[in-house]
Amino acid sequence: MDMHSLPIDSDLADMTTIPGWDEELASAFSVYKDPYIAGRIVSRHKTNWEVLISGTIIKAGLSGALLRIGKQPVVGDFVVLLNQEEINSSIIVNVLPRKTCLSRGAAGDNNEEQVIAANIDTIFIVTATGKDLNLRRIERYLTVVYASGAKPVIVLNKADLTDKLTEAVDKIRGIAGDVPVIAISALSKAGLDKLEIYIEPGRTVALVGSSGVGKSTLINAFLDGSVQRTNDIREDDEKGRHTTTVRQLFLLPNGGVIIDNPGIREIQLGDSYDGLEKAFSDIARVAEKCRFKDCTHDQEPGCAVQKAVQEGSIAKERVDSYHKLNAELAFQSEKTEIGLKRLEKKKYKGMQVSPRKLREYKEKSY
Repeated sequence: MDMHSLPIDSDLADMTTIPGWDEELASAFSVYKDPYIAGRIVSRHKTNWEVLISGTIIKAGLSGALLRIGKQPVVGDFVVLLNQEEINSSIIVNVLPRKTCLSRGAAGDNNEEQVIAANIDTIFIVTATGKDLNLRRIERYLTVVYASGAKPVIVLNKADLTDKLTEAVDKIRGIAGDVPVIAISALSKAGLDKLEIYIEPGRTVALVGSSGVGKSTLINAFLDGSVQRTNDIREDDEKGRHTTTVRQLFLLPNGGVIIDNPGIREIQLGDSYDGLEKAFSDIARVAEKCRFKDCTHDQEPGCAVQKAVQEGSIAKERVDSYHKLNAELAFQSEKTEIGLKRLEKKKYKGMQVSPRKLREYKEKSY
């Protein structure tokens, strides 16, 4: 899809502010004067970004200063642009402070946190009935979403394709805590009205979930048109084919904002310790009754969590999942620490002087 065809309602084209713009952003931008303007990142395409400015989308490059320090905007960011009308060019010169930040750990040996999107109010964790319904994966998503600062909502799509909908919803609620669980059919638009309260004018919602769960279909339903390409899932394993390849922002007719993300089957946790405690709040509450404050909820005597498992009030699979994610976070933290030490060593390597050269320098000085 050509992002310049992004649907913008005629009433929105006359707006003087950008969706999501508020007093805090206005204060941060107040130090800039003409020819600087503010915008919001819609999408990224290799070396340029598409930016929404007052109902219009423009293309902009990144300033050399931002490139040198590795500060690159992501979808949802509010940015400062140097608007050079005389040469028909715009350059992003700064990224305004982020309120929330959805990120994940980078795969492989890369220790850096990868920011996915920014300034999100609510994140729809989209799953579907059938083989895609995976409670352990939902726990992983909840951990990352809580760590972002945004509010999670679990959307169970393709509700019309199962005769065990109540059972599926109950399973999710068993691990979701206070997180809303809403069953819908994006294709028939059934249940979409229950999601509208989260997409009010000026509010931003992002979608996360595996390929094939219907995120693109949900986008099309909200925009009342085919703006996102969709594919059928594979019949043999019900796994989705990737249709969304570029993360991008859409304006809804009511002035709300929705961000679509490419399907992610296994999202890396990154630095999500705070999110883990919130995603497993039931375990955290029970853990307060453990005999030892540093209880790992494994083999320690007086462990309230293990007692809850034995009594059946907490599922063993959930505690196992908690241990697994906690170990993954510990490993990620250790990997990051090692990476920082290597970076420091590399930074100061060129500044080190051998003892022989130091003696020669001292002899010459006297």
